[in-house]
Amino acid sequence: MPKQSNTLPREPWDTKRVLNLLVNNALLIIMLLVVIYIAVSAPVFLSPNSLINLLSQTAAYLPVALGIAGCIVLTGTDLSAGRAVGITACVSASLLQTVDASNKMWPNLGVLPIPVVLILAMVLGALIGAFNGFWVAKFKLHPFIVTLATQLILYTCLLLYVQMGNNHGSAISSLDQSYTNFVKGSVLSVPLGNGNKAAIPNYVWYAIILTILMWFIWNKTTFGKNMFALGANEEAARVSGVNVFATTVMVFALAGAMYGYVGFVEGARVASNTANTGFNYELDAIAACVIGGVSFVGGIGKIRGIVIGVLMLRLIFVGLPLIHVDQNLQYAIKGGIILFACALDMRKYLVKK
Repeated sequence: MPKQSNTLPREPWDTKRVLNLLVNNALLIIMLLVVIYIAVSAPVFLSPNSLINLLSQTAAYLPVALGIAGCIVLTGTDLSAGRAVGITACVSASLLQTVDASNKMWPNLGVLPIPVVLILAMVLGALIGAFNGFWVAKFKLHPFIVTLATQLILYTCLLLYVQMGNNHGSAISSLDQSYTNFVKGSVLSVPLGNGNKAAIPNYVWYAIILTILMWFIWNKTTFGKNMFALGANEEAARVSGVNVFATTVMVFALAGAMYGYVGFVEGARVASNTANTGFNYELDAIAACVIGGVSFVGGIGKIRGIVIGVLMLRLIFVGLPLIHVDQNLQYAIKGGIILFACALDMRKYLVKK
């Protein structure tokens, strides 16, 4: 007797299936076409310096998206991400100013060891995230409301912090060289010819390590499986033995730790930190996540999609100035991308339903 196959027959490639594929990926297709147009119109867009700038910007924003993606998987979001980045950036910078800085915030405090400040920033970020997760898990409040409230609280704390010590509200600058080198220094450069080189900053490698770590957490740990189960169906996850409270708090705490890391990096990358550091970082992160296929319906998302989303968004905003698009239009473009991406996401959900 012929052996029966258990595999289902593949759906034929008819017009309807092709049309659905094009519509579901319309945003990525449009953005790719825009990138191709920019590359053709401004060949400098593909120069080594431009590509390294693109890689650097992607690495700077990627960890925020990796953190906020977990909140979206739980059918939530995090509007406090930018302010969490801001306060951890200012704290990191204030603890790593040079000893002889004229505006040293804490004059009696020397330069702390870099690992200590990095851990402090990530712990502070994790505590902020755990605070959000507690209110979401304990009182069943929507993450939008909780993180909006936290955003306002953090901004107030940030405004008060930059007024402390000898700073008096001025930008926190004059950073120790060891801090700057740790973040913006380079162990690898790309030759440009004529003896010139383009350096790849260290924080690019840190972002790659964090991306691999997040992939492992999402795909190879019980915590990751619980996160997706909870996002897909909370009641079913609870019946299956998932600790809903602990998982929710841990997802938000992990997101906060990522914001803390970004704050530490931004402290040196920006080099002159104010209360506006980190402003609107959450918008870029949310847009990148939705572009990358992380669904607000919950329980759906992949690390590679987030990376692609951040990269595509940075491609657009690095390239737009090269074709003389007014910088003031960037927020409108981001808003349009978010609306379009969310509409496509909801369409996929309704079609499946």
